Amino acid sequence: MNGATVDCQRAVDFAALPDQVELERWTTAVLERVAEPLRSELTIRFVDEAESRTLNRDYRDRDRPTNVLSFPFEMPPGIELPLLGDLVICAAVVEREAAEQGKSLKDHFAHMVVHGTLHLLGYDHIEEHEAECMEALEREVLASLAIDDPYAERTVSPDAPAGEGGAGEDERPHA
Repeated sequence: MNGATVDCQRAVDFAALPDQVELERWTTAVLERVAEPLRSELTIRFVDEAESRTLNRDYRDRDRPTNVLSFPFEMPPGIELPLLGDLVICAAVVEREAAEQGKSLKDHFAHMVVHGTLHLLGYDHIEEHEAECMEALEREVLASLAIDDPYAERTVSPDAPAGEGGAGEDERPHA
């Protein structure tokens, strides 16, 4: 496998966004684990809370910003294209969650990219058995990138900002 091709769109002024090399390394790590050589192109769009909230409301009926949204490409019958789909990541929510959860911002961005890419490949966490499978893959991919288990319990600094930016009602990233 040659690796992922990522079209990165930066629709938010946020200094600490991952660079192109990181995005492609993270998505390639996912594709290598799930043996998906034919579909390797995706768009990752970094947005502000207003755009995230609008998309989350319009596509998921949840009127709040969220960390990551996944929009899989629906391939027309009989047409072979390498497209996986689009990820939309809200930088401010990811930053807030990283602080609340005691994680590095870079590692949390990596987790959101891995999590969202798995959604583009058809993985989900609605049912408990699906969640266990998806989380195991996330842990495996992140470990291959030398990133700690994102679901492990962490001690959070008492001065970390509180708010609505947690990983969601089910403690999993939104997608």
